[in-house]
Amino acid sequence: MNITIKHGFPEQQKSGCVILGVFERRKLSPAAEKMDRACAGQLSRVLKSGDMDGKAGESLMLHRLDGSACERILLVGCGKQKDFDDGVYRKALKTANTALLKSGARDAFSFLTELDVAEHRSGWKIRQAAELVEHSLYRADQLKSEKDDAPALRKITFAIASARELKEAKQGLAIGQAIAGGSALARELGNLPANICTPTYLAAQAGKLGKQSGKMKVRALGQKQMETLGMGALLSVAKGSRQPPRLIEMNYQGGKKTDKPIVLVGKGITFDSGGISIKPSAAMDEMKYDMCGAAGVIGAMAAISELKLPLNVIALVPSCENLPDGAASKPGDIVTSMSGQTIEVLNTDAEGRLILCDALTYSEKFNPKTVIDVATLTGACVIALGKHACGMLSNDDKLADALLDAGKDSGDRAWRMPLWDDYQEQLKSNFADMANIGGREAGTITAACFLSRFTKKFKWAHLDIAGVAWEGGANKGATGRPVALLTQYLLNQCGKNYKLT
Repeated sequence: MNITIKHGFPEQQKSGCVILGVFERRKLSPAAEKMDRACAGQLSRVLKSGDMDGKAGESLMLHRLDGSACERILLVGCGKQKDFDDGVYRKALKTANTALLKSGARDAFSFLTELDVAEHRSGWKIRQAAELVEHSLYRADQLKSEKDDAPALRKITFAIASARELKEAKQGLAIGQAIAGGSALARELGNLPANICTPTYLAAQAGKLGKQSGKMKVRALGQKQMETLGMGALLSVAKGSRQPPRLIEMNYQGGKKTDKPIVLVGKGITFDSGGISIKPSAAMDEMKYDMCGAAGVIGAMAAISELKLPLNVIALVPSCENLPDGAASKPGDIVTSMSGQTIEVLNTDAEGRLILCDALTYSEKFNPKTVIDVATLTGACVIALGKHACGMLSNDDKLADALLDAGKDSGDRAWRMPLWDDYQEQLKSNFADMANIGGREAGTITAACFLSRFTKKFKWAHLDIAGVAWEGGANKGATGRPVALLTQYLLNQCGKNYKLT
């Protein structure tokens, strides 16, 4: 997609489609008012006829109005003007994208980016628009013999109110496109079937990304190396699979050598049958998405490499399959983690925390500034928060607040849950240092409590993305979350020159 930025007047654009906002009740945005005057009030007359009120989610396509230079005018509902906030703005952009891609327009000029959105400036508005239009263009057809029909749209221009805003708007465009690219990579990895996207394949894709970046070194530890390190928890999960496990290490050096790195840890279970504690067969195909934490971390690394952020960031991806086999772990088995702590495996379907705990211990070697793990960890998080926010738990309030702020800035939101010691009681075992499950109650919290036992030496946050990593039903597919949240968090660590407001 060719995306450009321009200051201009709507009535003068010789475009396949000009996109304008309309507020309730039939109130034209400033750009729409200019177009209406040029068209001798035709927009106002159409609205008065009752075809559109301006409610959020509405759209109306008009063709070849006298007085305009464009082929089409797309009116997009923006809701009540006093309530036009970040969320409604994003909804208007998504509505416009849906209508635009269904049309035959080959190019478009959007004036939605001129609208006033809270206190946000052009950079932030352009970033959101670029990210969402690129997101809407993604097609999961890489394995289809006949590709999905491509939309006619080839170019879109986003309006800015003044040429003085061009520098800031270009920065927003670069950030939006980088995040969209990272998100598309995460979606592609997530959507691939488990017979293709194995731990070895994930390692190869990480290596490919490393070669494309001039500041990132990638290596993948194999089973023997993990055995030498004592990663008994991770290796216990891999025992039932014929696919060899991998611990992928991506080391991005954009900051000073003396700067402590931020470590991202992504759960990479490329297929989760539940192991001996096997899952129900219904929708088990969706368990290929159990590596979306890994995909999200790899996608974020792609984004920061594209942006050349002045940070040191290390991504760790523990990856394996969880399958039933004669050699697979059994309920009641006791394994020894890299930290030396022993774990009674009461349920082999609580495997994600077993691979994460060894990766968290491994992260100590980097003397990290902070560690953030990302995992499709618990069904309990889906029940608690649905598909709108990921669950977040942390042992550091400052880190937690920074992630919440990044979620708000990016629209990829998180919600903090408690990590009180009271919940640790549920992990007691008669035979080991801890059990790997804590019973039915507070499943998301007890999973994080388990992980917290391996994070006492650094500031740490856990993102449970089980509810947001993919969608089911007719829209089945990976979402690319939380690439936007992670990238925004990392951008915010770079100082005010990288923070769009």
